[in-house]
Amino acid sequence: MLIDSFHRVHDYLRISLTDNCNLRCSYCMPEEDYDFTPAIRLMQVNEVVAIAKAFVDAGVKKIRLTGGEPLVRKDAGEIIQQLSGLGVELTMTTNATQIHLYTDLMWAAGVRKINVSLDTLNRDTFLFLTKRDLFDRVKDNIDLLLKKGFAVKVNAVVMKGVNEAEILDFVSWSAAAPVDVRFIEFMPFEGNRWEQEKVVTWQQMLDVVRNAYGAGIEPLPRKAHETVKQYRVVGGKGRFAVISTMSAPFCGDCNRMRLTADGKMKNCLFSKGETDLLGAFRKGEALLPLIQENIGQKAMALGGQFAGDLQNIDASSIVNRSMITIGG
Repeated sequence: MLIDSFHRVHDYLRISLTDNCNLRCSYCMPEEDYDFTPAIRLMQVNEVVAIAKAFVDAGVKKIRLTGGEPLVRKDAGEIIQQLSGLGVELTMTTNATQIHLYTDLMWAAGVRKINVSLDTLNRDTFLFLTKRDLFDRVKDNIDLLLKKGFAVKVNAVVMKGVNEAEILDFVSWSAAAPVDVRFIEFMPFEGNRWEQEKVVTWQQMLDVVRNAYGAGIEPLPRKAHETVKQYRVVGGKGRFAVISTMSAPFCGDCNRMRLTADGKMKNCLFSKGETDLLGAFRKGEALLPLIQENIGQKAMALGGQFAGDLQNIDASSIVNRSMITIGG
Protein backbone atom coordinates (compact mmCIF):
# COMPACT_ATOMS: atom_id res chain seq x y z
CA MET A 1 0.00 0.00 0.00
CA LEU A 2 1.01 3.60 -0.58
CA ILE A 3 0.70 5.42 2.75
CA ASP A 4 1.84 8.98 3.44
CA SER A 5 3.16 10.45 6.69
CA PHE A 6 -0.39 11.32 7.75
CA HIS A 7 -1.46 7.65 7.48
CA ARG A 8 -3.57 8.21 4.36
CA VAL A 9 -3.78 5.22 2.01
CA HIS A 10 -3.49 6.21 -1.67
CA ASP A 11 -5.33 3.95 -4.09
CA TYR A 12 -6.65 6.34 -6.75
CA LEU A 13 -4.50 7.47 -9.69
CA ARG A 14 -5.40 10.15 -12.22
CA ILE A 15 -3.45 9.83 -15.48
CA SER A 16 -3.28 12.70 -17.97
CA LEU A 17 -2.92 11.38 -21.51
CA THR A 18 -2.14 14.75 -23.11
CA ASP A 19 -1.89 18.46 -22.37
CA ASN A 20 -3.63 19.13 -25.69
CA CYS A 21 -7.27 20.14 -25.93
CA ASN A 22 -9.71 21.19 -28.63
CA LEU A 23 -11.32 23.80 -26.35
CA ARG A 24 -9.72 26.93 -24.90
CA CYS A 25 -11.20 27.48 -21.44
CA SER A 26 -9.30 30.35 -19.84
CA TYR A 27 -9.24 28.93 -16.30
CA CYS A 28 -7.45 25.83 -17.62
CA MET A 29 -5.36 26.94 -20.61
CA PRO A 30 -3.32 30.15 -20.28
CA GLU A 31 -3.65 31.28 -23.90
CA GLU A 32 -4.99 30.36 -27.33
CA ASP A 33 -1.58 29.75 -28.92
CA TYR A 34 -0.30 27.30 -26.35
CA ASP A 35 2.89 25.30 -26.86
CA PHE A 36 1.81 21.72 -26.27
CA THR A 37 4.31 19.11 -25.12
CA PRO A 38 6.11 17.44 -28.07
CA ALA A 39 4.98 13.85 -28.62
CA ILE A 40 8.43 12.45 -27.83
CA ARG A 41 8.15 13.81 -24.29
CA LEU A 42 4.74 12.28 -23.68
CA MET A 43 4.22 8.81 -22.27
CA GLN A 44 3.71 6.34 -25.11
CA VAL A 45 1.05 3.62 -24.93
CA ASN A 46 3.33 0.96 -23.46
CA GLU A 47 4.73 3.47 -21.00
CA VAL A 48 1.30 4.59 -19.78
CA VAL A 49 0.33 0.97 -19.20
CA ALA A 50 3.61 -0.07 -17.56
CA ILE A 51 3.71 2.90 -15.18
CA ALA A 52 0.02 2.44 -14.35
CA LYS A 53 0.73 -1.23 -13.58
CA ALA A 54 3.43 -0.18 -11.12
CA PHE A 55 0.80 1.80 -9.24
CA VAL A 56 -1.72 -1.04 -9.42
CA ASP A 57 0.87 -3.45 -8.05
CA ALA A 58 1.30 -1.00 -5.17
CA GLY A 59 -2.41 -0.99 -4.33
CA VAL A 60 -4.18 1.38 -6.73
CA LYS A 61 -7.80 0.34 -7.27
CA LYS A 62 -9.09 3.15 -9.48
CA ILE A 63 -7.64 4.99 -12.48
CA ARG A 64 -9.15 8.09 -14.07
CA LEU A 65 -7.97 9.24 -17.50
CA THR A 66 -7.79 12.98 -18.00
CA GLY A 67 -6.21 15.62 -20.24
CA GLY A 68 -6.21 18.25 -21.64
CA GLU A 69 -8.84 16.38 -23.52
CA PRO A 70 -7.80 12.71 -23.38
CA LEU A 71 -9.71 11.75 -26.51
CA VAL A 72 -7.72 14.07 -28.80
CA ARG A 73 -4.93 11.48 -28.55
CA LYS A 74 -5.18 9.27 -31.64
CA ASP A 75 -4.15 6.24 -29.60
CA ALA A 76 -6.56 6.94 -26.71
CA GLY A 77 -8.65 3.91 -27.64
CA GLU A 78 -5.64 1.62 -27.49
CA ILE A 79 -4.68 3.00 -24.07
CA ILE A 80 -8.21 2.46 -22.74
CA GLN A 81 -8.27 -1.11 -24.01
CA GLN A 82 -4.89 -1.98 -22.52
CA LEU A 83 -5.59 -0.34 -19.15
CA SER A 84 -8.82 -2.30 -18.92
CA GLY A 85 -6.70 -5.39 -18.45
CA LEU A 86 -5.25 -4.17 -15.15
CA GLY A 87 -8.33 -5.18 -13.18
CA VAL A 88 -9.11 -1.79 -11.63
CA GLU A 89 -12.03 0.61 -11.94
CA LEU A 90 -11.37 2.71 -15.05
CA THR A 91 -13.05 6.09 -15.55
CA MET A 92 -12.52 9.26 -17.58
CA THR A 93 -12.95 13.02 -17.42
CA THR A 94 -13.67 14.54 -20.84
CA ASN A 95 -15.18 17.59 -22.50
CA ALA A 96 -17.41 15.13 -24.42
CA THR A 97 -16.81 16.67 -27.84
CA GLN A 98 -15.39 13.39 -29.18
CA ILE A 99 -16.87 10.79 -26.90
CA HIS A 100 -19.54 9.63 -29.34
CA LEU A 101 -16.68 7.96 -31.24
CA TYR A 102 -15.63 5.91 -28.20
CA THR A 103 -18.76 4.86 -26.29
CA ASP A 104 -18.80 1.28 -27.58
CA LEU A 105 -15.08 0.83 -27.01
CA MET A 106 -15.36 2.24 -23.47
CA TRP A 107 -18.28 0.02 -22.57
CA ALA A 108 -16.42 -3.03 -23.85
CA ALA A 109 -13.42 -1.96 -21.74
CA GLY A 110 -15.55 -1.87 -18.60
CA VAL A 111 -15.82 1.91 -18.29
CA ARG A 112 -19.16 2.77 -16.68
CA LYS A 113 -18.63 6.24 -15.23
CA ILE A 114 -17.81 9.40 -17.18
CA ASN A 115 -17.20 12.93 -15.90
CA VAL A 116 -17.99 15.69 -18.40
CA SER A 117 -16.59 19.21 -18.03
CA LEU A 118 -19.37 21.66 -18.91
CA ASP A 119 -19.44 25.09 -17.30
CA THR A 120 -22.61 26.46 -18.82
CA LEU A 121 -25.97 25.43 -20.20
CA ASN A 122 -26.07 28.51 -22.43
CA ARG A 123 -24.78 28.18 -26.00
CA ASP A 124 -23.44 31.76 -26.18
CA THR A 125 -21.66 31.46 -22.83
CA PHE A 126 -20.15 28.15 -23.96
CA LEU A 127 -18.72 29.85 -27.03
CA PHE A 128 -17.38 32.68 -24.87
CA LEU A 129 -15.73 30.31 -22.40
CA THR A 130 -14.34 27.71 -24.81
CA LYS A 131 -13.94 29.77 -27.99
CA ARG A 132 -15.47 26.84 -29.87
CA ASP A 133 -19.05 26.42 -31.16
CA LEU A 134 -19.55 22.87 -29.88
CA PHE A 135 -22.25 23.24 -27.23
CA ASP A 136 -24.89 21.21 -29.07
CA ARG A 137 -22.47 18.33 -29.64
CA VAL A 138 -21.51 18.21 -25.97
CA LYS A 139 -25.12 18.30 -24.81
CA ASP A 140 -26.13 15.63 -27.35
CA ASN A 141 -23.23 13.44 -26.26
CA ILE A 142 -24.25 13.68 -22.61
CA ASP A 143 -27.70 12.47 -23.64
CA LEU A 144 -26.03 9.67 -25.62
CA LEU A 145 -23.98 8.58 -22.59
CA LEU A 146 -27.10 8.46 -20.43
CA LYS A 147 -28.98 6.51 -23.08
CA LYS A 148 -26.20 3.93 -23.27
CA GLY A 149 -26.21 3.43 -19.51
CA PHE A 150 -23.15 5.38 -18.37
CA ALA A 151 -23.25 7.17 -15.01
CA VAL A 152 -22.56 10.82 -15.85
CA LYS A 153 -21.19 13.56 -13.63
CA VAL A 154 -21.03 17.10 -14.97
CA ASN A 155 -18.22 19.33 -13.64
CA ALA A 156 -18.85 23.09 -13.72
CA VAL A 157 -16.29 25.66 -12.56
CA VAL A 158 -18.35 28.53 -11.15
CA MET A 159 -16.99 32.08 -11.62
CA LYS A 160 -18.52 35.39 -10.69
CA GLY A 161 -19.51 37.46 -13.67
CA VAL A 162 -19.42 34.42 -15.93
CA ASN A 163 -21.80 31.62 -14.99
CA GLU A 164 -22.88 31.99 -11.36
CA ALA A 165 -26.38 32.95 -12.55
CA GLU A 166 -26.75 29.41 -13.93
CA ILE A 167 -26.45 27.58 -10.60
CA LEU A 168 -30.20 27.01 -10.38
CA ASP A 169 -30.33 25.87 -14.01
CA PHE A 170 -27.80 23.16 -13.24
CA VAL A 171 -29.61 22.14 -10.05
CA SER A 172 -32.87 21.92 -11.96
CA TRP A 173 -31.16 19.69 -14.52
CA SER A 174 -29.91 17.39 -11.76
CA ALA A 175 -33.47 17.07 -10.49
CA ALA A 176 -34.99 16.34 -13.88
CA ALA A 177 -32.36 13.95 -15.26
CA PRO A 178 -30.08 11.24 -13.80
CA VAL A 179 -26.99 13.44 -13.90
CA ASP A 180 -24.81 14.46 -10.97
CA VAL A 181 -23.76 18.10 -11.22
CA ARG A 182 -20.61 19.10 -9.39
CA PHE A 183 -19.90 22.80 -8.90
CA ILE A 184 -16.19 23.54 -8.53
CA GLU A 185 -14.79 26.60 -6.80
CA PHE A 186 -12.44 28.56 -9.08
CA MET A 187 -8.85 27.55 -8.25
CA PRO A 188 -5.53 29.32 -8.94
CA PHE A 189 -3.10 27.88 -11.49
CA GLU A 190 -0.30 29.36 -13.57
CA GLY A 191 -1.65 31.75 -16.19
CA ASN A 192 -5.39 31.49 -15.37
CA ARG A 193 -5.74 35.03 -13.96
CA TRP A 194 -7.24 33.83 -10.69
CA GLU A 195 -8.67 36.47 -8.36
CA GLN A 196 -10.36 35.95 -5.03
CA GLU A 197 -13.24 38.15 -6.18
CA LYS A 198 -14.08 35.65 -8.95
CA VAL A 199 -14.58 32.77 -6.53
CA VAL A 200 -18.12 31.68 -5.71
CA THR A 201 -17.82 29.70 -2.48
CA TRP A 202 -19.63 26.57 -1.38
CA GLN A 203 -21.73 28.52 1.10
CA GLN A 204 -22.63 31.16 -1.47
CA MET A 205 -23.73 28.49 -3.94
CA LEU A 206 -25.72 26.69 -1.27
CA ASP A 207 -27.42 29.92 -0.22
CA VAL A 208 -28.59 30.44 -3.82
CA VAL A 209 -30.08 26.94 -3.93
CA ARG A 210 -31.66 27.14 -0.48
CA ASN A 211 -33.25 30.49 -1.26
CA ALA A 212 -34.92 28.88 -4.26
CA TYR A 213 -35.78 25.44 -2.87
CA GLY A 214 -35.95 25.92 0.90
CA ALA A 215 -36.55 22.57 2.57
CA GLY A 216 -36.79 20.99 -0.86
CA ILE A 217 -33.11 20.04 -0.83
CA GLU A 218 -31.43 17.53 1.42
CA PRO A 219 -27.78 16.89 2.25
CA LEU A 220 -26.39 13.46 1.49
CA PRO A 221 -23.87 11.59 3.67
CA ARG A 222 -20.24 11.86 2.71
CA LYS A 223 -18.38 8.73 1.69
CA ALA A 224 -14.72 8.18 2.51
CA HIS A 225 -12.30 10.08 0.25
CA GLU A 226 -15.03 12.11 -1.48
CA THR A 227 -14.08 15.61 -2.59
CA VAL A 228 -17.68 16.82 -2.67
CA LYS A 229 -20.33 18.17 -0.36
CA GLN A 230 -23.36 16.53 -1.86
CA TYR A 231 -27.08 17.32 -1.97
CA ARG A 232 -30.25 16.33 -3.77
CA VAL A 233 -33.48 18.02 -4.70
CA VAL A 234 -36.10 15.95 -2.87
CA GLY A 235 -37.51 13.49 -5.37
CA GLY A 236 -34.92 14.38 -8.00
CA LYS A 237 -33.34 11.87 -10.35
CA GLY A 238 -29.76 13.11 -9.90
CA ARG A 239 -27.67 14.98 -7.34
CA PHE A 240 -25.68 18.18 -7.09
CA ALA A 241 -22.54 18.84 -5.11
CA VAL A 242 -19.80 21.38 -4.47
CA ILE A 243 -16.05 20.80 -4.61
CA SER A 244 -15.00 23.40 -2.03
CA THR A 245 -11.23 23.44 -2.53
CA MET A 246 -10.84 27.14 -1.80
CA SER A 247 -13.25 27.76 1.09
CA ALA A 248 -13.48 24.38 2.86
CA PRO A 249 -10.72 21.94 1.81
CA PHE A 250 -11.32 18.20 2.12
CA CYS A 251 -7.76 16.88 2.37
CA GLY A 252 -8.06 14.87 5.59
CA ASP A 253 -8.56 11.49 3.93
CA CYS A 254 -7.19 12.20 0.45
CA ASN A 255 -6.35 9.06 -1.51
CA ARG A 256 -5.40 10.66 -4.85
CA MET A 257 -2.23 10.80 -6.90
CA ARG A 258 -1.58 12.29 -10.33
CA LEU A 259 0.55 11.35 -13.31
CA THR A 260 1.05 14.09 -15.87
CA ALA A 261 1.13 13.43 -19.60
CA ASP A 262 4.92 13.80 -19.57
CA GLY A 263 5.24 11.17 -16.86
CA LYS A 264 5.71 13.29 -13.74
CA MET A 265 4.09 12.15 -10.51
CA LYS A 266 2.36 14.74 -8.33
CA ASN A 267 1.05 13.75 -4.92
CA CYS A 268 -1.39 16.68 -4.87
CA LEU A 269 -2.99 18.99 -7.40
CA PHE A 270 -1.08 21.85 -5.76
CA SER A 271 2.20 20.11 -4.95
CA LYS A 272 5.37 21.97 -5.86
CA GLY A 273 7.45 18.85 -6.25
CA GLU A 274 7.22 16.25 -9.00
CA THR A 275 8.91 12.91 -9.56
CA ASP A 276 9.99 11.96 -13.08
CA LEU A 277 8.66 8.42 -13.41
CA LEU A 278 8.82 8.41 -17.19
CA GLY A 279 12.50 9.31 -17.20
CA ALA A 280 13.18 6.60 -14.64
CA PHE A 281 11.19 4.03 -16.61
CA ARG A 282 13.09 4.81 -19.80
CA LYS A 283 16.34 4.26 -17.89
CA GLY A 284 15.14 0.90 -16.56
CA GLU A 285 14.99 2.10 -12.95
CA ALA A 286 12.59 0.69 -10.35
CA LEU A 287 9.49 2.86 -9.98
CA LEU A 288 8.10 1.74 -6.61
CA PRO A 289 10.79 3.42 -4.46
CA LEU A 290 10.25 6.68 -6.34
CA ILE A 291 6.47 6.46 -5.94
CA GLN A 292 6.81 5.72 -2.22
CA GLU A 293 9.24 8.60 -1.75
CA ASN A 294 6.87 10.99 -3.52
CA ILE A 295 3.93 9.91 -1.35
CA GLY A 296 6.06 10.29 1.75
CA GLN A 297 6.60 13.95 0.89
CA LYS A 298 2.89 14.76 0.59
CA ALA A 299 1.76 17.79 2.61
CA MET A 300 -1.23 17.63 4.91
CA ALA A 301 -3.32 19.89 2.66
CA LEU A 302 -3.21 21.73 -0.67
CA GLY A 303 0.42 20.98 -1.39
CA GLY A 304 1.39 22.98 1.71
CA GLN A 305 0.98 26.16 -0.34
CA PHE A 306 -2.17 27.66 1.16
CA ALA A 307 -5.06 26.89 3.49
CA GLY A 308 -8.81 27.39 3.36
CA ASP A 309 -8.53 31.09 4.21
CA LEU A 310 -9.79 32.57 0.98
CA GLN A 311 -9.20 36.18 1.96
CA ASN A 312 -5.47 35.68 2.48
CA ILE A 313 -4.45 33.67 -0.57
CA ASP A 314 -1.66 35.22 -2.63
CA ALA A 315 -2.02 33.53 -6.01
CA SER A 316 1.29 34.99 -7.21
CA SER A 317 3.16 33.02 -4.54
CA ILE A 318 1.72 29.64 -5.54
CA VAL A 319 4.22 27.52 -7.48
CA ASN A 320 2.50 25.17 -9.91
CA ARG A 321 1.87 24.36 -13.54
CA SER A 322 -1.12 25.48 -15.55
CA MET A 323 -4.13 23.22 -15.06
CA ILE A 324 -3.91 21.77 -18.56
CA THR A 325 -0.36 20.51 -18.00
CA ILE A 326 -1.32 18.85 -14.70
CA GLY A 327 -4.44 17.08 -15.87
CA GLY A 328 -8.10 17.68 -15.11
